[in-house]
Amino acid sequence: MISSRASHIRRTPQPIPSHLQPCTPIVDVPATPPIVLLLHLLLLLTTPTIVQANIEKVIFPGPPANTPLTDANLDSLTPQRSVLRTNLSRVFPAAEGLAFRGQSSWLLLHDLVEGQRYELRVCWATVEPTSFALDLYHLHHVWRTPELNQSLNDYASSRRGVIDTIVPSHQQLPERKTSALLLHVRAAANYFTDDHQLMKLPPPVLVDLILDPYLYNVVPRSLVPIAGYLVLVGVVTWFLAQGIASSLESVAASSQRHANKCD
Repeated sequence: MISSRASHIRRTPQPIPSHLQPCTPIVDVPATPPIVLLLHLLLLLTTPTIVQANIEKVIFPGPPANTPLTDANLDSLTPQRSVLRTNLSRVFPAAEGLAFRGQSSWLLLHDLVEGQRYELRVCWATVEPTSFALDLYHLHHVWRTPELNQSLNDYASSRRGVIDTIVPSHQQLPERKTSALLLHVRAAANYFTDDHQLMKLPPPVLVDLILDPYLYNVVPRSLVPIAGYLVLVGVVTWFLAQGIASSLESVAASSQRHANKCD
C-alpha cells in the first residue's frame, strides 16, 4: 500500500539555489556611438579616387621682371590663370633637328614673381601614350637663337587662324616689362599600332597645363589641401583609436569583474 500511494505523488521541481547555479560570463558590449559611425562615413566619402594619368613637370624660379612683353599670339599662363586645357599636336620623333623629341608647341608664362619657385606640369591620360620634353627659355635667348626663333615664329604663324573659344586661348598683351619665360613643349607619339593611318598621323593629345606656385618656396600650393586632408585624417584616426582602446578596456574590465564575482 505504501508503494502504491507513492506512485501517485507529483514532485514539483525545486529551484536551484543561486550559489549553485553555473557562472555564465556576461559581457556588456557598449553600443557604437553615433559619432564613430559618422566618422566612418566621412572617411569613406573623403577617400580620394584613383585617377590614371601621366605627369611631366619642370621646376624653375621666376626671372627678373625686365622682359619687354607684347602679344605673341601664344597661349599663356599666369599665377592668376594657372590652368589651361588644350590639344597639343604630336609626331613620331624625327632623326634630327628640333623634331628629334617631338612636335613643337610654345607657351608664354608671364606675370611671375622674381625669385618665386614655380612648378609647370603637363598632365595627360595614360590611354594616349606620349612622351614630352619641356624646356624653359628667356625671351631674349629665343630671339638670339635662330633655330628656336624660327620654331617660335612657325608655331605662332600656325595659330593666326585659330578662333578664340569662350575662354580666350591667348590675350592681347600691351607692351610692358614683366617677369616672363617661354615654355617649349615637344610632344612625341609613343606607341605602335597596325593602323597605318595612326602611325602616319598621330592625333593630338589632350593635356592640362598647370602653373603651380610654391608656398614659401617649399611646397607647391596645390599640395596644401592634400596636406590638410592628411592631417585631418591623422587627427580623426587618433581620436578613433583612443575611443576603440577605451571600449576594449571597458569590455575587458567588465569581464574580469564578472569572473571575480563568480569565483
